[in-house]
Amino acid sequence: MKLDELIEHLDYRDLINFKNIDITGISYNSKTTKKGDIFICLTGEYTDGHEYAKNAIENGAVALLVERKVDVDKKYPQVVVNSTRHKIADIADRFYSSPSKGINLIGITGTNGKTTVTHLIQKIMEENSQKCALIGTLGYKLSSKSEYRDAKHTTPQAPELQATLRMIKDVEKIDNVVMEVSSHALEQNRVGGCDFNGAVLTNLTQDHLDYHITMDNYFAAKALLFTNLKYNDELPAEAQPYAVINADDEYADRFLNAIPQGIRRFTYGVKKQADVTAKDINFSLNGAEFVLVENGHEHKVNLHMNGMFSVYNVLAAVTASLAMGIEISVALKALENVKGVAGRFEVVAKKPLVIVDYAHTPDGLENVLKSAREITPKDGKLICLFGCGGDRDATKRPKMGAIAERLSDKIVITSDNPRSEDPQTIITDIIAGLKSVNTENVIVEPDRGAAIALLKTIAGNNDVILIAGKGHEDYQILKDKTIHFDDREEARKVFEVSVI
Repeated sequence: MKLDELIEHLDYRDLINFKNIDITGISYNSKTTKKGDIFICLTGEYTDGHEYAKNAIENGAVALLVERKVDVDKKYPQVVVNSTRHKIADIADRFYSSPSKGINLIGITGTNGKTTVTHLIQKIMEENSQKCALIGTLGYKLSSKSEYRDAKHTTPQAPELQATLRMIKDVEKIDNVVMEVSSHALEQNRVGGCDFNGAVLTNLTQDHLDYHITMDNYFAAKALLFTNLKYNDELPAEAQPYAVINADDEYADRFLNAIPQGIRRFTYGVKKQADVTAKDINFSLNGAEFVLVENGHEHKVNLHMNGMFSVYNVLAAVTASLAMGIEISVALKALENVKGVAGRFEVVAKKPLVIVDYAHTPDGLENVLKSAREITPKDGKLICLFGCGGDRDATKRPKMGAIAERLSDKIVITSDNPRSEDPQTIITDIIAGLKSVNTENVIVEPDRGAAIALLKTIAGNNDVILIAGKGHEDYQILKDKTIHFDDREEARKVFEVSVI
């Protein structure tokens, strides 16, 4: 693609040394820059891409997208914009010829539940004889039966995302994509250029305040998925893009008010009136069962998944499928066959019952502990092992400590991904939320592997253990290195289980 074509619709401030050269790729990491790339000088929290422009040119870059002029040879064109972080999405969308415009693209956002809801929607579409790819925390996969391919973020950076969408459309011939959309991706415009047909909100509770600072900022970032839904004059009302909102969420009304005129609106919930609701909810070791109500019709649902959060996730997926015109009988058939999602309330041992979950926010931990309590025998204890991530929102640490103390019989406080922080400092923050540090009920062991091993000595066969925080992750990020570490593997070793 010629440079003038690539920047034709770009709102740039200046062109320096312009030459209409061929651009054969996009890069923002000088180490992986290839010959023919335009190098995007991203300005981040810790690094400034302008400082690596010369390295990128040495590796083959032929043009630069910058926020300020860089001192390089005059033969290299520089396109000056206000924000390279926001314009990289426009460049990527243009380079890959707007792949999302030929795809039924569904975005799922929220603090908790995004991964599960994307998997459920993928299953429903396949049950409806439609191919559907998935992009999210675990990577991307082209079908529910295929293997994951790795992704660096919940939502990839714009060039990788647009390249993936183009591959899904042209190479794999898949016309449906369901994608997790994080608040960071929305605020940083990683999904800029994406034409979403549907947007789903799971919930909005405290997380990422190290980045967003306030809940209002966090809401504003999430709301972008909905405010950017586009009304299409050429489509009838029943074919317009749609938004699906959790009516029970504290921010529901604010999200509903953010949706543009003409966009179809759907709600789901348990506590409040909504288009799709659940009643007569019961939990057992086998899963959840409830009655789903939509449009005055009642449907009995039996899930292999457990917990109230699973009920909400199912309601979100069903509501989205109804918005797409899929028969509810098809949706429910698909969901009743789902065994669960890796690292989400995943049972890894049965005596005692050991559950691994990704819960790493106050609301997430509260939800899974309440669900675990529902299936804890009367003569059994509920034991919670958890930690909090380093270099992240520290205000949630005492809150999670208080929740674990209130809802568990025993707690084991340990490390999560400490990153550059001292694990003991993080643990001290957690302990600050406890009413009592009774050594019988509160155990502190900074080494996560040793902490999981301790569970063997304090748990009986009728107890339920929740290992929270890392879920599907198979690594631990320490101060100076990242090591292999998988809660599920560690728990199976301790409780001598091969695979369930």
